[in-house]
Amino acid sequence: MNRVLVTGGAGLLGSNLCRALLEAGDRVLCLDSFFCSDPKNVDHLRQYEGFEVVRHDVVDPFYAAVDRVYNLACPASPVHYQTNPVHTVKTSVVGMINMLDLAERVGARVLQASTSEVYGDPEVHPQSETYWGNVNPIGPRSCYDEGKRVAETLCFDYARQNDVKVRVVRIFNTYGPGMAPGDGRVVSNFIIQALQGEPITVYGDGGQTRSFCFVDDTVEGLRRLMEGDVMGPINIGNPHELTIRELAKRIIELTGSKSTLENKPIPVDDPVRRRPDISLAQKHLDWSPTTSLDEGLERTIAYFEDLLRRK
Repeated sequence: MNRVLVTGGAGLLGSNLCRALLEAGDRVLCLDSFFCSDPKNVDHLRQYEGFEVVRHDVVDPFYAAVDRVYNLACPASPVHYQTNPVHTVKTSVVGMINMLDLAERVGARVLQASTSEVYGDPEVHPQSETYWGNVNPIGPRSCYDEGKRVAETLCFDYARQNDVKVRVVRIFNTYGPGMAPGDGRVVSNFIIQALQGEPITVYGDGGQTRSFCFVDDTVEGLRRLMEGDVMGPINIGNPHELTIRELAKRIIELTGSKSTLENKPIPVDDPVRRRPDISLAQKHLDWSPTTSLDEGLERTIAYFEDLLRRK
C-alpha cells in the first residue's frame, strides 16, 4: 500500500485515477485548486477511509509524506488554460518544481502528466517520442504547450542532477465520465450539443483528425508507467484516428439527436493531425487501449445525460 498524492485530483483524469488507486488499496491525498474542476467530482470517493481532499494551488509549495506523486495539475482545455495564460505557465513550471522538490525531499517517485501538445502541429505522423515537435512559442496556445515542455525538461534535469525518480507520460486526447460540461473539449461539447438538440460546432471543415482514448485506459497506462522501470517520455493514447466531422456524426447517431453541423473558423495553431505511436507503451508497459470508441462514447453520453437530468 502506497500513500499517493494526486495533484489536479478532482479533474477528469485525477478523479478517475484516485478511484483506481483507492480500489487498489492505496491511501490517496487529492490536491486541487478547483479552478476548473468541481469538488463534487470526488464526493463519491469520500466513502474510502484512505481518501483525503486538500484545496491547494501547486504554484505554492506543498509538503506531505508520500510515496508517489502524480502531477496532473494544469488546465487541459483551451477554454480554461487561455483564461489566465500566465497562471497556466506558473502551474506547469512552478508547480512542477514544487512537486519535484517534494519528491526529492521525501524520496517519492513523481509522474508528470505531459501532453501530446508538446508535438505542436506535427510535421511527423503518427507522433513518436523521438519527435521534438513543431510548437509556436508565442501563440495563444503556447502557455500550455511550452509550459508542459519546460515541465518535461525539469523532470529530466532533476533526475540527472538530483537523482529524483521521475516518470513522464505524454497523454493524447482523453475523454469519459468526469469531464466538465463547459470545458470546451470536443467530446463534451459535441455530446452536450447533441443531447440538447443544438447545432454541433465544428471548427474549420472538420477534416482535422484526433485520436480519443477512454479515461479508464489512460489511467491504466499512467499506473503502469509509475510502477514500471521506464522513465519515459511515453505516449499514452488511442491510435485509432478519425476526423472531427466523423466524431460529430457518430455522436449524433449514438444520441439519436436531430442536431446539424455548424462550421466556424478554426482556432489559431490548432493541430491538423494527431495520432500517437504507442510502440513504446506496448513494449515497456504491455499497454494498449481496450475500450472501443462506441463503448467509451456511450458511457460518456450516459454520464452527461445524468448530469443534465440533475440540473
